[in-house]
Amino acid sequence: MQNVVIIGGGAGGSAILQILLESEYLQVFGVADINRDAPAMKAAEEIGIRAAEDYREFPVEEVDIVFNVSGDEAVHRDLPDHFSGNTVIIPGSIANVLVQLVTEKEHFISRLSEESHKQNIIFNSIEEGMIGIDHKSRINFINKSAARMIDVDAASAIGRPISELIPLSELPRIYETGRTELNRELALTNGMKIVTSRFPMIGESGEAIGAFAVFKDISEVVSLAEQITDLNEVQTMLQAIIQSSDDAISVVDERGNGILVNPAYTRITGLQVEDVIGKPASADITEGESMHLKVLQTRKPYRGVNLKVGPANREVIVNVAPIIVDNKLKGSVGVIHDTTEIRSLMKELDRARSIIRTLESKYTFDDIIGLSPEMQLSLQQAKLAAQTLVTVLLRGESGTGKELFAHAIHSASERKFNKFVRVNCAALSEELLDSELFGYEEGAVPGKSGEKRGLFEEANNGSIFLDEIGELSPMVQSKLLRVLQEHETLRIGGTKPIPVNVRVIASTNANMEKALLDGTFREDLYYRLNRMPILIPPLRSRKQDIPRIVDRLLLKLNQEYGRNVETVTDKALQLLRVYDWPGNVRELENIISRSMIFMQINDKVLTEEHIPRNMLRAAEAKNEVTIEASVPLQEQLDAVERGILHHALTQFKGNKSKTAKQLEISLRTLYYKLEKYGLS
Repeated sequence: MQNVVIIGGGAGGSAILQILLESEYLQVFGVADINRDAPAMKAAEEIGIRAAEDYREFPVEEVDIVFNVSGDEAVHRDLPDHFSGNTVIIPGSIANVLVQLVTEKEHFISRLSEESHKQNIIFNSIEEGMIGIDHKSRINFINKSAARMIDVDAASAIGRPISELIPLSELPRIYETGRTELNRELALTNGMKIVTSRFPMIGESGEAIGAFAVFKDISEVVSLAEQITDLNEVQTMLQAIIQSSDDAISVVDERGNGILVNPAYTRITGLQVEDVIGKPASADITEGESMHLKVLQTRKPYRGVNLKVGPANREVIVNVAPIIVDNKLKGSVGVIHDTTEIRSLMKELDRARSIIRTLESKYTFDDIIGLSPEMQLSLQQAKLAAQTLVTVLLRGESGTGKELFAHAIHSASERKFNKFVRVNCAALSEELLDSELFGYEEGAVPGKSGEKRGLFEEANNGSIFLDEIGELSPMVQSKLLRVLQEHETLRIGGTKPIPVNVRVIASTNANMEKALLDGTFREDLYYRLNRMPILIPPLRSRKQDIPRIVDRLLLKLNQEYGRNVETVTDKALQLLRVYDWPGNVRELENIISRSMIFMQINDKVLTEEHIPRNMLRAAEAKNEVTIEASVPLQEQLDAVERGILHHALTQFKGNKSKTAKQLEISLRTLYYKLEKYGLS
């Protein structure tokens, strides 16, 4: 046992200490750091290891190894002079490599454990009994089917001699001779007759490491046993098992040509049997290296390799192992796990999370254009609200700029240097919205580890903008009321309220008064939110602002598209003024954006010819779609779809959930289409 001194009590010292505590050959003699409160110093004192502020306090003659993770060059230079020549001094860089190697080892052990767990599930799910022995004829694995057939507990059987459980077992002889035996009858001590096949287990270097048997009750396989007389029948049985697997399986011969695939393989890759059988192993791969060929070259298995296969470029994870019979390489077998669906779900989750995002406010009142009396009144009310801490309820149709007002109110308030958090209440499920708004404790939410701060906590001392407040479920309404009344929030699974100081700005395009009468929105919450209502007028009631809004949009879109459009003609503006703008400013931006896309790269003036007429309707047309005969089919279809969406939204007074239900589409699809046509 050698004595080790660790110099440096920080993260590196703590890591080295944990590693050495698990060693049977090295003993931590002491830890030194000038900071008595360093993590490794405290850890050493707690377990009875000597801790010193100066490494010179340790007797030189009792120290065999020194780990220097202090990061101090002076200490690095002084160590060889202080300790004797027999003391091994290991610098921090080597120590860091050691920590990294141990970390990687733990990572690979974890991955190996996961794979082992999967194999155990398969191992214990098959109907056939399987039992194996080591070189001392002791049982080292047994599945549930085998334990049931020989009437023993699987856990208690591990480590016992095979002769205690199956006196007539031939597995020790199989280990000694290295020969395979197929379809042998055997009577167990409980009277059961089985048909068993016995195989030697060969290690990677070719030496025998044990033997195993696969057996089945003869009463269930008697008809099959009569047919299994040679290797072809054994292959038939194995192929039947492979065909039933939900994971794709492919087998190649020693030359790397395909000889077997199962139905799951054709389903996942999109390739048919004739596309693979007799073809090189690389035939199914569209991106990556063939693991079959690599296994045949190295005779070693490869696991967890990411590839893309088939004409659809399906993303898969591949495990491939060599097939070795009598120490001869006969081919390789690969198991393919489809990850496309998992990745798709992860992308959907990322998209949902992007809907809820934490922002610093990026707009001010200078960004809001409006000289009409209605807009000026709304701006005056918003500026007044910014100077107080009152809860604000922004009301207006979709696309009128409610979020712009929310940003501006925050930017003009005393909280402008703190966080501004925006939440779209209508775009998320009740469970996801609940966990995002209020957070959760460890273990409170299935499938999620650790704890999470809610957005009300994140927005503490700042502002939170709750968009589409009318879509909140009763449960979330109740929890929001608690925040407004008590100025505290409670995480899911938590018991201790967390005080928060948050300015709430809410918005809605729904008829809240009708929601109160219908009982879908709490009356007490409504009065809490409605203390400072601000009505934002629709664009059709302030058309005199359109020229200034268009100028501002040109500046924005020029930057996005790399254009240099300077102005809009009077005829084009007149065309924009006669339109009713059901989608308000957002729809106007969509029209200008579409117009600029179809302009020539050097055009500087946007004319009425550039404006897509099929996207505009006269107000008196009452949302009926007028299509010119010369318009392309896709634009006509877009115009019809846009009209249908607008009509449905109007019918349900802007309620997107009811609109999606009526149109029999998902809420996510509705949001996409509303954004596409500038109606959201």
